[in-house]
Amino acid sequence: MTVLANDLSYPPLNSCQTQLLPWVTVICICHNHQDYVLQALKSVIEQDYPTIELIVIDNASTDLSSTRIGEFVQLFPTIRFIRNAVNVGLNRAFNQGLALAQGQYIIDLSADDLLLPHRISRQVNVLEQLPATYGVVFSNAAYIDAGGKKTGVHYPVDSNGHTLVDVPIGFVFMHLLKAYFICTPTMMMRRNMLIELGGYDETLSYEDFDLWVRSARTYQYAYIDAVLTLKRLLPTALSTQVIQPYNHLLPSTLIVCQKAFTLCATPDEFQALAARIQTFVRKAFYAQQFELVAQFGKLLQQITQPDLLTRLILLLSRFHFPVNLFYRIYHQWQPVRGWRNRAG
Repeated sequence: MTVLANDLSYPPLNSCQTQLLPWVTVICICHNHQDYVLQALKSVIEQDYPTIELIVIDNASTDLSSTRIGEFVQLFPTIRFIRNAVNVGLNRAFNQGLALAQGQYIIDLSADDLLLPHRISRQVNVLEQLPATYGVVFSNAAYIDAGGKKTGVHYPVDSNGHTLVDVPIGFVFMHLLKAYFICTPTMMMRRNMLIELGGYDETLSYEDFDLWVRSARTYQYAYIDAVLTLKRLLPTALSTQVIQPYNHLLPSTLIVCQKAFTLCATPDEFQALAARIQTFVRKAFYAQQFELVAQFGKLLQQITQPDLLTRLILLLSRFHFPVNLFYRIYHQWQPVRGWRNRAG
């Protein structure tokens, strides 16, 4: 087990105090983040929480990421560092770390994001006071650009930093079907929940929507009304690829929607999923994945009749119009406005 407490300049805790604190494992996955990975790792080292295990996985970077991580690990040799010879994908790389993790709580940290110094202690404090039915605690986040300049916040806040919108908590399954509202890198998860779910689904191209659907059916979610994470927005981010033609994200989304369909239990949940599927019909159309449009349409029709716009898109998709270029031009002029600006 990795102990970072000795590497920090915090007031020393006696051994009894340290043993009473639950361990937290941070799994940091890096792929070509040479300009940011050291900042991400330092943000873990600088936490005001003593019992942290840090596992770093370089997913076959072709830049200097691996070299820089290796130099950092020489300064903090208790960090576990894994170099993948090939890029095994985000989900499988996370599962590599999860298989090694000893912490009671898990954080999935991208190598271009940053934890603020009190994040882990605040999240542990919340989960320790909640029953085991709470599997996830998340928070607000600030967005930063490549240079670290703040560009916005996930949830709008007032002058005191308090969220101005109602953030769903508790059993949030239906809310997660309706819309993206959680900033993924803010989550701390119970390891037992992740093990029960079998970790991330390695057949998918991304993790969050699937994790939410599978976990929120039986586990509750808690929210801390504070910015505890800096989320870096880069043009090359995975989430930006959904607007690219024939991207690999939307086929994974169809699989998650099919899973959600089997998990829905009430008319309201089915209607929430139907509304979400209609947004994916449009996204697949804009990405020129016309066969996928039809597949989303078939799933939708198992729940309800598509609305007029969706029926029109299903019809137009048969003619394979090259719409993606116009969609990308439109999309690049849309500002980031937090969680309400993302439908996927």
